[in-house]
Amino acid sequence: MVSINLTHHGKEHIFDLESDATVTDLVNEIQDTLYVPIENQKLMVAKLGILKAPFDTRPATDLENRKITLIGASSAEISSLRAASEKAAAREAHLAAARRNQPKAYSRRDPARAQEESQYTFMTLRPLPNLPHPERSLAFLERLRDDPGIRAAMRAHKFSVGLLTEMDPLSYTESNHEGTTRILGLNRNKGEVIELRLRTDAYDGYRNYKVIRNTLCHELAHNVHGPHDRNFWDLCHQIEREVAKADWKSNGHSVGGNDFYEPSEEIAYDHGGWTGGEFVLGGGGPSGASASSSLSRREIIARATEERLKKQKQPQADSNADASSSGKS
Repeated sequence: MVSINLTHHGKEHIFDLESDATVTDLVNEIQDTLYVPIENQKLMVAKLGILKAPFDTRPATDLENRKITLIGASSAEISSLRAASEKAAAREAHLAAARRNQPKAYSRRDPARAQEESQYTFMTLRPLPNLPHPERSLAFLERLRDDPGIRAAMRAHKFSVGLLTEMDPLSYTESNHEGTTRILGLNRNKGEVIELRLRTDAYDGYRNYKVIRNTLCHELAHNVHGPHDRNFWDLCHQIEREVAKADWKSNGHSVGGNDFYEPSEEIAYDHGGWTGGEFVLGGGGPSGASASSSLSRREIIARATEERLKKQKQPQADSNADASSSGKS
């Protein structure tokens, strides 16, 4: 008799064969006992290697007293795997059919609004290529263009701007013994070009987004009014409120909770609208250029303060006038 020991799935099995038995006789016994089909059997035999179908007539005695590992799935295991595979395929087919039969998503996008947004926008965005990382400036300009509040205001007022670009930080900066005045934005020819001072003076950073957005509101108001008169400031603050209200990302809140943003004394939005192909300063033409450019920082601030005081006093004056008219009548 020949006794063959082997391991299958971590369990040891002993097969007793006739002394003249072959390996073929052994794998037949394995099939009958462990239900592993002959074609699935692989015998890993120490110092002999792997034996697999078709098995030869090697004597079974060659395997005696050797470590043998049987690799192969039983018929039950194969049937289970096949059933699981078929079940998975059926489930995937069902899911695919369900996806195909899903109703198409309803688009709530208003075609008329989409057309307005393509018309009332900034036609071209252009960073300054000579400054470091122009791609960051382009991303800043794109954020302004796509800002929900800016888009809503431009649709409401039917503003179209030919070019939105960035301003060189060294441009339009005046320094003297009184301090430094920086122009944050410029509007040429009522919306032909708008420049914004995106960067800090050192070129290595960017200014606060909401400050620049309010600067853009200011420059958009110059699409209608050139000089900084009462009509201009009424429109400017209206645009600022509209932008803040339509900005769902900020829940419709304006900067600091105020009705509109007031720049610090060290910063001026601009000296008025620009006209002409050579960036002539002032909304009234060349005469406006000489008048505005001769103003000192203190005079610029004083003029802006005077405009704010007029705006604050106007409602009270109108109320008194209405009361006087009512008394006479």
